[in-house]
Amino acid sequence: MIDNIIAVNEDQGEHFSVVGDTYRIVISGKQTEGAYAVIDMLVPPGGGPGPHAHANVQEMFYVVEGEIDFKTEAGKYAARQGSFVNIPKGGEVHCFKNNSNELAHMLCTVIPAGLDAFFEEIGTPVAAGAFLPPPVWGEEDLKRIMQLAEKHGQKLYPPNYLD
Repeated sequence: MIDNIIAVNEDQGEHFSVVGDTYRIVISGKQTEGAYAVIDMLVPPGGGPGPHAHANVQEMFYVVEGEIDFKTEAGKYAARQGSFVNIPKGGEVHCFKNNSNELAHMLCTVIPAGLDAFFEEIGTPVAAGAFLPPPVWGEEDLKRIMQLAEKHGQKLYPPNYLD
């Protein structure tokens, strides 16, 4: 019998502060041979990433608690507890933001893995449940982030791109 089942306890996985959100890598691409990754996302009020795209990654979100506003080139969607949002492969520009006054909690699955490695590179390790303020990036920081995004198959867009 082959034992290839992965089980992860609630206290396992590395936590990273990314753009002021706290992401726990539940299952990394290292554990799945790059097939997929699962990221547990805590998004504080006002939190969420700016517009971005990844042509070769399918990204799926399940809202566990709270409300998240998604923007895409096709329009806007308010995702509440129990909602599911699928960003298919193809590179559609999208972003999300917590516009509420409450913490939002999502599970994000990416196929194939890779965004988890990107978050590890740009994020700051934090304790479970800890939040850091969003970083203030200078010109050199932005160049580095753009290069890392490209390395991981992402393209970043200006904050007002989807307005």
